[in-house]
Amino acid sequence: MRTLQIVSLVMLVFAGPPAGANPARWTHEWPQTDFESAVVELDEIRDGGPPKDGIPAIDDPRFQPVAEIHDLADAEPVISLTVSGKSRAYPLRILTWHEIVNDVIAGVPVAVTYCPLCNAAIVFDRRLNGAVLDFGTTGKLRHSDLVMYDRQTESWWQQYSGEAIVGRYAGRALEMLPARLEPWADFRARSPDALVLVPEDPDARPYGANPYVGYDSAAMPFLYDGEVPSGIAPLARVVVVDEEAWSLELLRKAGRMEAGDLVLSWRPGQASALDAPRIADGRDVGSVIVQRRRDGRLEDVVHHVTFAFVFNAFEPEGTLHR
Repeated sequence: MRTLQIVSLVMLVFAGPPAGANPARWTHEWPQTDFESAVVELDEIRDGGPPKDGIPAIDDPRFQPVAEIHDLADAEPVISLTVSGKSRAYPLRILTWHEIVNDVIAGVPVAVTYCPLCNAAIVFDRRLNGAVLDFGTTGKLRHSDLVMYDRQTESWWQQYSGEAIVGRYAGRALEMLPARLEPWADFRARSPDALVLVPEDPDARPYGANPYVGYDSAAMPFLYDGEVPSGIAPLARVVVVDEEAWSLELLRKAGRMEAGDLVLSWRPGQASALDAPRIADGRDVGSVIVQRRRDGRLEDVVHHVTFAFVFNAFEPEGTLHR
C-alpha cells in the first residue's frame, strides 16, 4: 500500500504518466538541443511526467533574515551554502516543489538543486567558459535523477554528476560547491545573520507538504529500472565522497569516522523530507558533516547524502562501506 500511495501522489503532482525515451518527439519539444552530441545512451533517459519547466525553477529568489523566519520547524532540512563568508539557507519545503534555484551569492552565480527521487542536494557554480548559465527542469530523468537544462544552449545536464549529457556542452561538467543538508535549528544557531529563501507566493504551492509520502521507506525506487546494490536496501541513505560511500547507518552507529584525511560525523535532529505528509513530521534521519583536514584545519568538502541505488547507478565500480 505504501508504494501505491507514493505512485499515486507523485503522479498527481506530475500530472502525467512517465514514458521511455522518445528522441523523435524530443526534437520537436527541444529544437535547440543537439541530440547528435550525447555522452550517454538516449534510451537511458525517460520522461518523468512533467513537461519542460513543469517543475518551475526559481530565477528571482526572495530572502528574509534568519530572525524573521517563523514557519520552519527545528528539524526541517535546509541546504546551507557559504561563499566568501556569506551564508544562505534553502529549505527543502521549497526546493521539493521547484528543484532548482538560480542565485548569486557573494558575486558567485550558483544553482542550488534538489532531486527528491534521489535525495540529492547539490550546489553548482553556474559559470562555464566565461558564460553564466541559467538552469531549468527538463521533466526528464536518468537513473531516477533530475535532468536539468541550461537556457543558453538547451544542453541537458545530469544533476547528480553536474555533467552535460546531451547537447552542445555534452561532456563538460560544472564545479560543485561544498554545501550541507542540515536541520533548520543547526543552521539558525550557526548563522544567525544569514538569509533564508522564502516563496515568492506562499500560496503557489503547498509548501511544507511532502508529495512523496513514505518514499524513503519503499522497497524499490520510483521510475528506476536499473540494478540495485546487494547487501543494503536500495533506498538506504549513504554518504558519498567521489567514488566512495558509507552507509548512514554505519555512520550513525559510529557517530564519527575518519577515512584518510576525511572526517565524517553524524548527529540526530534532522527530519526526512520524504517520509511523512508534512516534512516537519518526518522521522529523524540525522545530519552529516563531511570535512577534510587541510593545513591543520577542517574544511567542508563536496559530498552527497543520497540513496544506495543512486550511488550504485552512477558509481558502479565505487566502494560502498556497509
